[in-house]
Amino acid sequence: MKSKVSLVVSDLSSSGSGRWGGAVRPFLLYQALRKLNYEVEIVGFIPSDNLEPIPLTDIPISYIKADKYPKFILAINELTKKIKGDIVYASKLKPTSFGAALVQKFKTRCPVILDIDDWELSWHGGDDWQYHPSLKQFARDILKPNGALKNPDHPLYLKWIQGLTSSADAITIHTQFLQKRFGGVYLPNGKDTSLFDPKQHDPESSRKRYGLANYRVLMFPGAPRPYKGIEDVLLALDHLNQPDLRLVIVGGSPYDDYDHQLIKKWGRWIIKLPKYPAKQMPDVVAAAHIVVVPQRDTPAAKAQFPLKLTDAMAMAKPVLATMVGDLPAILGNTGYLVEPSAPQQIAEGIEEILHNLDEANERGFRARARCIEHYSIEAMATILEGVIANLE
Repeated sequence: MKSKVSLVVSDLSSSGSGRWGGAVRPFLLYQALRKLNYEVEIVGFIPSDNLEPIPLTDIPISYIKADKYPKFILAINELTKKIKGDIVYASKLKPTSFGAALVQKFKTRCPVILDIDDWELSWHGGDDWQYHPSLKQFARDILKPNGALKNPDHPLYLKWIQGLTSSADAITIHTQFLQKRFGGVYLPNGKDTSLFDPKQHDPESSRKRYGLANYRVLMFPGAPRPYKGIEDVLLALDHLNQPDLRLVIVGGSPYDDYDHQLIKKWGRWIIKLPKYPAKQMPDVVAAAHIVVVPQRDTPAAKAQFPLKLTDAMAMAKPVLATMVGDLPAILGNTGYLVEPSAPQQIAEGIEEILHNLDEANERGFRARARCIEHYSIEAMATILEGVIANLE
């Protein structure tokens, strides 16, 4: 009989793992485990400042509110009562996921797998981050109702929990950057290539459906953030100055107003589409002439495996990406690569693709074949099968 797996997720809110209708890393792990016929549940927290949960009904999900310290200690205990799996799989190296998994391991001796899909400290300065408060500041941080140390995922706690990675029975990661830092088994993001199938969608019809019929579409199906290089694409559009080019941002940022800042400065080039259900995204991506993945050369970017990349590959779209992290290795010879933070090169890449669109689309179909072989849910499942076998 197959073991039951409990996926522990740090943030199950609409701005966390629910920001793409659940089509992010924990839910890719869920799909891969289901391919292996494991019974899988997802348990996790909803932050107290965003109590809107993921709108999913076909996946067994349970969650509780993540109160701040000291109530968070009770919240972890309540969460562990919901964990029914023989194996606990923690998503992210955070107290709100890996910390809860280690508590469950202490209570039941269950094996714990840790999945690291971000270097959490990179958002706070990485290895350079230090916490050296004055006595007065420390008192404020720990005693005031909104004191910084009341936050369960404060960088001090992130730093502490990094030191506990050896307590995991197995580690999975999705980039070489993370593997060099934390070790573990390389488990790249998979895509449901039967859902993301270009044969099921007509690009012209999709463009009409989303009001894009009059444009040559560069698409960014993700949440804009400064390290993702959107500004470099917009500078490239300034340079090209071709009136039928548009950068289509799908979904926008759930974190801040960065996309609004971009629109304020470069609104003539930007079309912003709303967030769509995961099952509609193939039809949205079908509307693109080019998908852009212009990551800048930062630790945060190197640690990530952009999901928009496999969206594009599965849909056989030409991809224009920067030579950052694993992007060149993932694309192989199926995409168009430029230096990071190089708007002039991006402009040249856009021109090359659009002037030779038949050749670019042929590369796109090679990208789909590569995605099916290496970056599908089935490929994920094959790797996971070996990870779990080593626990037994």
